[in-house]
Amino acid sequence: MFAPTRPAALDASATGDAWAPFRVEHPQERRALLRHLCEGSAPVNLAASDGTVLTTTLWALDDRGLTFAADRALPQLERLLDADEAVAVAYLDSVKLQFELHGLVLVHGAQASTLRCSLPRALYRFQRRNAYRVRPLERHAPTARLAHPALPEMRFALRVLDVSLGGCALWQPDDVPPLAAGSTIGGVEITLDAQTRFGATLTLQHVSSLAAHARGVRLGCEWRLAGLAEHSLQRWIHQAEKRRRLLTLG
Repeated sequence: MFAPTRPAALDASATGDAWAPFRVEHPQERRALLRHLCEGSAPVNLAASDGTVLTTTLWALDDRGLTFAADRALPQLERLLDADEAVAVAYLDSVKLQFELHGLVLVHGAQASTLRCSLPRALYRFQRRNAYRVRPLERHAPTARLAHPALPEMRFALRVLDVSLGGCALWQPDDVPPLAAGSTIGGVEITLDAQTRFGATLTLQHVSSLAAHARGVRLGCEWRLAGLAEHSLQRWIHQAEKRRRLLTLG
């Protein structure tokens, strides 16, 4: 079931254009994403600045703008039209889309009423939490530096096998003292690349073997991130997905 989603506060960054990596710059790509919303009849939340949320669907798009279904009996409709600002939020599989609604008006037709607005000047795409996992190339594998919870004086680095917004998988070779499922490890230093480093607290969810001959185990971890770490991670995942799409198109 589609639950109302709070729009991201895109103007919350104090320095620079922090949201640029998530902005869909090319008009054709924006139209393609909007067309997928329309053809899939995906639920779209129209959220007003006063907290009002109206769930609808995108009926049509053309050069003049977007057309949403509108039920005049819904009390949210009038509050949405009276709001100073409104934002649309929707999901396409693992991707969250967000864009501002400009020139929103109610249009009365012979059969039904609709909401019309201009084409969005900017559209943002975000990965849903845990929905997309990045599996780095082994020669460029990120690392996690941590202290063994039972041997705090022992610090070591483990290779990161895959990454999502919710956690990561680590490779623990058999020459490292075993870590038990359920363990919580603080002060972990995550290095994804030269520009993306942050601290995390890991909770070890499960331990599994990748293959019978493998000399080590896979650690499935959930992480808690503080400060700007989650934003840095979101940017890194977005860039990785963008590279994957370009390789697929090529």
